[in-house]
Amino acid sequence: MTSDSRKLPTGFGRLWTAQTVSSLGDGVSHAAMPLLALTLTRDPMALAVVTAAGTLPWLLFGVLGGALVDRWDRRRTMWVADAARAVLLAIPAAAAALDGLSIPLLAAVAFLLGLGGLFFDTAATAYLPDLLGRDPVLLERANSRLRGAQTAMSGFAGPPAGSALLALGRAVPLLADAVSFLFSALLVRSLPAVPRPAPEARESLLRQARAGASYVFRNRLLLGLALRPAVGNIAFLAVETVLALFAHDRLGIDTYGFGLLLTAEAAGGLLGAGIASALGRRLGTGTALTCTAAVEGLAILGLASAPNPYVAGLALAVCGAGMGATMVLAPSLRQAIVPAHLMGRVASTSRMLAMCAAPVGAFLGGWLATTHGVRTPLYAAAALLLTMTALTATMTNNRRIEAALRAAAPTDGPDHPASKQPADEGTRTLS
Repeated sequence: MTSDSRKLPTGFGRLWTAQTVSSLGDGVSHAAMPLLALTLTRDPMALAVVTAAGTLPWLLFGVLGGALVDRWDRRRTMWVADAARAVLLAIPAAAAALDGLSIPLLAAVAFLLGLGGLFFDTAATAYLPDLLGRDPVLLERANSRLRGAQTAMSGFAGPPAGSALLALGRAVPLLADAVSFLFSALLVRSLPAVPRPAPEARESLLRQARAGASYVFRNRLLLGLALRPAVGNIAFLAVETVLALFAHDRLGIDTYGFGLLLTAEAAGGLLGAGIASALGRRLGTGTALTCTAAVEGLAILGLASAPNPYVAGLALAVCGAGMGATMVLAPSLRQAIVPAHLMGRVASTSRMLAMCAAPVGAFLGGWLATTHGVRTPLYAAAALLLTMTALTATMTNNRRIEAALRAAAPTDGPDHPASKQPADEGTRTLS
């Protein structure tokens, strides 16, 4: 039986259901939290503090969190993180019911939710390849379904549900998200156990974290995979910072129309996630990644020069499709080639680079719009994306990826020594 004919295991269905329900809760909270903050203050800086608090854990503890995940049982880490977030959300829900909400409380809750997300996401990324036997085809199929469900729930269903639930009471959306986390925790707890990686020589947490980060930076393929979302976040945040202003001032789009514009991007993301595996099979993963990156850059260029809202919506949909495909192909490849005992640290290092890049992009977009006009950040973002595509094309080409997959293929199990060699060792002479 070939990999193409293999079915995803039953345990994946439970993981998919857990993450789908949790993504719906996330979408509810992502809409409700800013609106809750808006009921307390009109100060833009105070609102920004609540938004930024959720990203701080990745900036402060990203690599250390990955090192901890590599030490801990990953299934237990996931369900404990979700159970803790369910309990945590009861605090602001009670405060809302008792009229005791405050900006510091919302910021603290956002920070702790982000910390829980760090541990859950990193553990889930490390758990999935073990569940699927590190099969590249199954990983692409699984990540496509997970990404599609996440986009649908957090991008389409969750935000309007959060707004509707908020109308019923300030505590209602928070309680709904708490229930989603609890449901997810119960399902994750029922997942099958997977073999734990062979324990490493006992080292300090800092030394292990440093080893994980070093593994990424010394491996050209993994570095190329990490640079794409990092540089991409600079570009996309530069666009996102001015998108509402650009839509209003240059395209004449009102508030309702702006929501439709974002929906077009989410719809493209669903399409991209759905066709990612087919693209990878037809073009090869490396070529597919280069093409999707180029599509993103060209789509942003089209957005910058869009003469009307319809062209802008089409450009955002195309960009979303490129992003959706990339976010299936790249993580699936990383999960297939990284040794199990390093998976948490490699995943968290890559995610941390992307998160650290986001504020740079936001600042760049605001500065360019202020000094050179509102279209300038979009042109700059397109140039940045296309430059990144050219620079990383040889780092993530098909030959390098095929060599890495061969080097990572276990002969006696996922922790056989052959699977622990840096994939780049066999590919340094490849262009």
